[in-house]
Amino acid sequence: MNEVIVDVGFCKGCGLCVAACPVDIMKLDAGVITPKGYHPAYCSDMERCTGCCSCALMCPDVAITVLREVR
Repeated sequence: MNEVIVDVGFCKGCGLCVAACPVDIMKLDAGVITPKGYHPAYCSDMERCTGCCSCALMCPDVAITVLREVR
């Protein structure tokens, strides 16, 4: 299974990863506010992640790491 890791210390909640995700599983967490005052991104359904890395490539703060399953 692929895994999306968001470093909330760097994420500023810009939403570019949300817009870039082709399967619409990246979301901004409205229930969490980081110490810097942002709503961080998260992957809402790891099972559906295709490992395309669009979210990580779009992130201007390099806050997202995608680990792909080796087949």
